[in-house]
Amino acid sequence: MRVVAKIGTSSITDDRGAIDVAMVQSLCAQVARLRNAGHEVLVVTSGAVAGGVAALGLSQRPTDTATLQALAAAGQSRLMGHYNAALDAHGLVGAQVLLVPNDFIDRAQYLHARHTMLRLLELGCVPIINENDAIASDEIRFGDNDRIAALVAHSVDADVLVLLTDTDGLFTADPASDPSATLVDHVAASDELMSVRASATGTARGSGGMASKLTAARIASWSGVRTIIARAARHDVLVDAVSGDGGVGTTFAAHDRRLTARKLWIAFAAQPVGRVTIDEGARAALVNRGVSLLHAGVIEVRGTFAAGDVVEVADASGTVMARGLVRVDERQAAAAAGKKSSELSDDVSAELIHRDDLIVY
Repeated sequence: MRVVAKIGTSSITDDRGAIDVAMVQSLCAQVARLRNAGHEVLVVTSGAVAGGVAALGLSQRPTDTATLQALAAAGQSRLMGHYNAALDAHGLVGAQVLLVPNDFIDRAQYLHARHTMLRLLELGCVPIINENDAIASDEIRFGDNDRIAALVAHSVDADVLVLLTDTDGLFTADPASDPSATLVDHVAASDELMSVRASATGTARGSGGMASKLTAARIASWSGVRTIIARAARHDVLVDAVSGDGGVGTTFAAHDRRLTARKLWIAFAAQPVGRVTIDEGARAALVNRGVSLLHAGVIEVRGTFAAGDVVEVADASGTVMARGLVRVDERQAAAAAGKKSSELSDDVSAELIHRDDLIVY
């Protein structure tokens, strides 16, 4: 099998924010066991910024982009050094791969990144993947590697995605505040939990949260990839998760509907900057006929956006039922709302969102 394992900042750093070398060694030892069993493994790791914080002796994680980028540059080499040493002990070679969102949006970049990762696997390397925080300011605002891990899993046609974190998995409620909360051990592809909302709050050292992991699980599920959210500190967690042993975190079943990388990005990973509300006729057309969204079906436009931005599409009840890339800005969209195509000026696209750029949930 081909496995993508992602470990978060809160799991790979200690209470002081320094890289937890023992955790890196444990993870790499499990990677070695999987490799010996004939599996291919890619690791998506957080920890560069936190490593930079510790390396420079800062008392807390800054919030301004320039400093975060500098800290990522200082911490990334230290993080990779620990991985190289831990993999060397098992006769394995680590290979650093730094990615940004455009590597999944631009077709040429997507194929280039995919070919590089697949070639590394052919050469017997263990790709160690991280966001290129040192130069990509937008990436730092994303603030987590969960979605990157899911998109990597899609890109390399992985069989399993394991999201290692500081919790045992998905609970029915927040176990910190609700003693009756229980662990959800399995989520079917059609289960309503696939659309559940969860806290986006991360830890002081990281900036992810259960919400980002659920988003990653949805991306992976819609890529045909089985996903497990589990506690990184659990003994042999990665090995057991890959083997499908029971009692390891929360498993999300693979969906039979598979989207392209571009549509996965629009549907789950891109940040929407606006919302359009549509009438029932437009909703029925999108759901039942798979057509483009025309201006005639729009009853409200909210937010500030430009052509090419991602917006949410909500029905009259306020339920978000789709996402897509708009072909006009918000001023043009608002002016064209409710109008037939024949009533539009020549400089306004007849489609607010083309069906090739539209994902209906």
